[in-house]
Amino acid sequence: MDLLLTLVHLVGAAGIALVVLRVVRTRGGSGGPVHDRYEVAFLNGGPARVVDTALVALRTDGRLAVGGPGIVAVVRPLAHDPVERAVLQEHAAAPHGALHHLRLGVMRHPAVQEIGDALAARGLVVPPATRRTTARWCAALVVTAFVLFPVSIVITVVDFSSAPEFRLPFVFKVAPLLMAALITGLVCGAVSARQVTSAGRRAVRAYARDHGAVPDAGLLVALHGLRAVPDPLLREQLVAAARFYAPPRRNQRGRRPAASHFSSSDAAVLGVATEWCATQSSCGGGGGSSCSGGGGSCSSGSCSSGSSCSSGSSCSSGSSCSSGSSCSSSSSSCSSSSSSSCSSSSS
Repeated sequence: MDLLLTLVHLVGAAGIALVVLRVVRTRGGSGGPVHDRYEVAFLNGGPARVVDTALVALRTDGRLAVGGPGIVAVVRPLAHDPVERAVLQEHAAAPHGALHHLRLGVMRHPAVQEIGDALAARGLVVPPATRRTTARWCAALVVTAFVLFPVSIVITVVDFSSAPEFRLPFVFKVAPLLMAALITGLVCGAVSARQVTSAGRRAVRAYARDHGAVPDAGLLVALHGLRAVPDPLLREQLVAAARFYAPPRRNQRGRRPAASHFSSSDAAVLGVATEWCATQSSCGGGGGSSCSGGGGSCSSGSCSSGSSCSSGSSCSSGSSCSSGSSCSSSSSSCSSSSSSSCSSSSS
């Protein structure tokens, strides 16, 4: 029995140490400052916020016009950075000028995806695949602690039946270790679910402190979301575009109402739509809320290579995402239109 007790403590301590080291290692990195408003936007709201920042900047200085109902026209095809160039390229390639389609297309553009890759390389965000793997480790530790508790009770009963003399029950000897494993797994799981690291949040706060007074409409959106768009009409159009592919919500009786922009095919695409906006907590530009970079925690993600996401939604590779609302873990959907488009929900 002493040998079994020693073995349980060694394995438990090793499991706790491995999970903690995994979380610390995956959330480390060189850190450093953010370089521009697009990196701030990505940290605050994922690819959706990046696209909204570029659209507002183009509209504010008259290079882009947005008319009703959400139709985009290019007035002056002049781009000052790669993201604005992506907007013009996607508009030129689009069959029509609908704002929501343009927004979806730009989110999956390499110019936007590379922003997330660069931030991940510097340790300001954690790639979705890494977060998923870490979450599995944490879940395995929690499940093991739960399973071993009833097992330890059985071992205690067997031990007392074979040797009835009084001694400290086996379950009492392992209970502190199991409780430590359970708490470690839960805490590490909560920490690993956040896309933006502590270094990323510090970088956003420092950038806001240094540049927050600059009268730049694009920067306001990058920092605070769509609620900061100066033009009320443009704000309304962007919010509508962000919600265009939002999945239907349950009513009070738990039934799902029909939705014209959500289909059963969306659920199929959702199975692979878990890249840069996988944990919908603060990942989108749709409601104008600010994300973890701005002080809150961003459990959501962004879109990774060849895919895109928005406002707390998830994205699939080769498709793009729009936003809606809800960003906690993964409730968005993807639909296909022409080549492919992705839906979302979205802090």
